[in-house]
Amino acid sequence: MTLRHAVIGLLILYVLSLLLIRVVILTRRRHPASSVAWIFAIVALPFVGGLFFLVFGINRVNRRKRRRRQVVQTVEARRPSLEGFTSPVDEDPNACETERRIARLAARVEGGPVTVGNAIVLFNDTNIALRRIEEAIEAARSTIHLEYYIWQPDRTGKRVRDLLVAKARQGVQVRFLYDGLGSLRLTRKFLRPLVGGGAVAAPFVPGRNFRERWSINLRSHRKIVVVDGETGFTGGMNIGDEYHGRDKAIGYWRDTHLMLQGPAVLQLQQVFAEDWYYATGEELSGDAIFPQPRRCGYTLAQVISSGPDGETRELHSVMFAAINEARTHILLTTSYFVPTEPLTMALCTAAARGVRVRLIVPARSDHRWVVLAGRSYYGELLEAGVEIHEYRRGMMHAKTLTVDGVWSLVGTANFDPRSLLLNFEVGLALYDAAIARELEQHFEADLEHCRSIRREEWERRPVRSIFAENVCRLFSPVL
Repeated sequence: MTLRHAVIGLLILYVLSLLLIRVVILTRRRHPASSVAWIFAIVALPFVGGLFFLVFGINRVNRRKRRRRQVVQTVEARRPSLEGFTSPVDEDPNACETERRIARLAARVEGGPVTVGNAIVLFNDTNIALRRIEEAIEAARSTIHLEYYIWQPDRTGKRVRDLLVAKARQGVQVRFLYDGLGSLRLTRKFLRPLVGGGAVAAPFVPGRNFRERWSINLRSHRKIVVVDGETGFTGGMNIGDEYHGRDKAIGYWRDTHLMLQGPAVLQLQQVFAEDWYYATGEELSGDAIFPQPRRCGYTLAQVISSGPDGETRELHSVMFAAINEARTHILLTTSYFVPTEPLTMALCTAAARGVRVRLIVPARSDHRWVVLAGRSYYGELLEAGVEIHEYRRGMMHAKTLTVDGVWSLVGTANFDPRSLLLNFEVGLALYDAAIARELEQHFEADLEHCRSIRREEWERRPVRSIFAENVCRLFSPVL
């Protein structure tokens, strides 16, 4: 190949990249910051940028929205009524104004009711959380449903798998849904004992299938366990050695998970059933799947599922509303902090009007570029009065939000565009001051392992750090 041919080839490639920008990016409705980031990537690196856009940038969920709506309607019709187990918080005279306003917004964007009579157990220790999950699995009588973003085929993953194999051989129906990309290391060899024992395992949008790789943004980041339709678990913890401090390269792993019993478990079961039907085509129904609800405690809870197939980006909307409704204080803990423009504005505005806003984010992470992108937002947040603390003991992976000591959100979603705009996520909104106080106690304990970021110190950081942060920020809409 001559130099002339190479130049002509590069020019053709460049023209095709410009056509890609015109036809695919500018003719589809997307956030301006996201469009600019992709245009920059394609113009700067025509071949690599274009390839990355085809894999990561095209959100093909629009063509699947109708199917997802049909799935939701089908599953919801098979779930028993929650009549008598719901609470119109927005009309409750005993609820404070913060709770009423958040509940009103959450009901509109999610459509799911706030349920009464739930029992919640919080875990800020992943080893205890895993032990309780294993105990629930061992006690299962009829069904075990699991949905995970990451399930590692290591010592921890094998131990839990073997528990599932044992229960499947006892006649318990075991269904395991794993994300095809997040759990890419799961092999047929690893799954063979599970399937051979009578369980059913399926990927959510298979990551190895070439055709499905073009739907790479359709990721289930959910972590759900539902046993017998009566006990549920969700939160930030995946299944693998690193989530229990057994990976020396990562060290201590700090996460928040919870156990749920009561009517809200049926809402969590519905989320799993919708994803299962979407992935496998199997409709789940009957008393073994959706038993009659029963009261187990006193907590008002609402399961909020969110994904790119929704019209309102439910968790993003609820977080935005909760921050705006705060009157006294906000505590936010997240593992990946790359706030969207509306959430950045909400945090700054809350701090400016006198709300004490405190954040805990990781000082180091398994995704270094996300930490750098997040730090590029520190300046405007600190200037507005937001208090930022970087967790230094190990990996901070918790995803919690508390407002005014009365309302909390615990779930799987990070405070970043991928979680809130692209991934399928789930969260549990808790209208319970006691739960909020417990989460606040966890927050205060975590502060002992944090370094507070001071505005004066931050403004004196090296130019090379500022450059790296701003470069990563350019790509924050696509991280």
